[in-house]
Amino acid sequence: MPDPLPTTSERAPAVDRAAVQRRTLRTLMGGIVPGGAAMSSAYSSAAILGEELSGSETLGGVAASCMTMGAALSAIPLARFMATRGRRPGIAGGYAMAMGGAVLSLLAALSGWYLLLPAGILCVGLGYSANMAARFAAADLADEPGRAIGNLIWASALGSVLGPTLGFGPARRFATSIGLDELAGPYLMSLVLFGVAAMVVGTYLRPDPLEVSGGLGRSGSEERPPLRSFVRPVLRSRDGLLAVGSMMTGHIVMVGVMTMMPLHLRSGGHDLSVVGYVISLHIIGMYAFSPIVGRLADRIGARSLIAVGGVLLAIGAEVAAHNEAHESFGAFLGMFLIGIGWSCGLVASSALIVRTFTGDDKVGIQGLADMCMTGAGASAGMVAGFTMAATGFHHLSHAAMVIGLLPPLAVVVARVGRRRSGAPGRG
Repeated sequence: MPDPLPTTSERAPAVDRAAVQRRTLRTLMGGIVPGGAAMSSAYSSAAILGEELSGSETLGGVAASCMTMGAALSAIPLARFMATRGRRPGIAGGYAMAMGGAVLSLLAALSGWYLLLPAGILCVGLGYSANMAARFAAADLADEPGRAIGNLIWASALGSVLGPTLGFGPARRFATSIGLDELAGPYLMSLVLFGVAAMVVGTYLRPDPLEVSGGLGRSGSEERPPLRSFVRPVLRSRDGLLAVGSMMTGHIVMVGVMTMMPLHLRSGGHDLSVVGYVISLHIIGMYAFSPIVGRLADRIGARSLIAVGGVLLAIGAEVAAHNEAHESFGAFLGMFLIGIGWSCGLVASSALIVRTFTGDDKVGIQGLADMCMTGAGASAGMVAGFTMAATGFHHLSHAAMVIGLLPPLAVVVARVGRRRSGAPGRG
């Protein structure tokens, strides 16, 4: 790692923005990979550990869902903190708080006390918030925000894949070798990796990209801006509503179908390996093409790519809906298309938010968008279970198809309105 650059606001104007941007991306990638691995390791073990401690599959699922809940609850407070203190202390602090969550989860595995686990996973959700905030930090100084966001999301895929692999493999074996429960291993690893992520960002994210971009607001005031100061600009902006709505839609469709697909396939007698391959291909669709998606968002326009993403979500959900439980081709294709559609929506919507909101409240608005997205995903996960129990997987996926078409419909309606009014618009 290079030596830290000066951070004083007096030197900030003289800093080469392009050089700082390159350094920012390298540092964020250096933090998001171990941070993502720590998060996915903790999450992938939560349901299993929760079931072992409580004897209930339902409580195991509750423990796992606490990560998304923690991310939703912490998105606005973290954004407020970054708006006045900067990206570096905010993201590094999120990882540090997640270390505390890993400790609580580790204690749950060692003591057998279930209540420590959901509390710990809630705190791990702060690591998720930090990872999501990093994509906006990558765009603070970027001339092409879509490209910067896409590259960072691609880097996060490495951590997301490594986490469960290392957590269920070497980390579990290490835990048993020192006389601990095997499920303590993933949380030992999460503790270490969150610490690495916090150290990398806290040490090397200098100068702070938000400070260099002039985006630090209210720095001289301790007054916390009210939530309505973030909500009102979004409600008054057609692009803001489109971006936040697209992020919510992508999470609803992705989480709703993904969480129920394993149960659907298992009911048809498929081996767990088939389920794993389906989810793996879905994750490839989510992350592998994000650099290309980011460039497209800058070239053809974020609105156009949001529409493309919604169409892919709808097609993927409908293909999945026609996959019988004993078949697998439709599951593979449908989940892959949903993954790409989610990537298009997330990258393009994030880039559109960066371009649309540039004032003092921009960081708070970014946090609001993440809160809405993660909250929508958490709600979809719960509703999907009830929907599948009541009507079946096919009806669930048909409903997801309809929801996926909402962003493209919004883009078409907005373009028709602009043409009638004669207003210009790109993408």
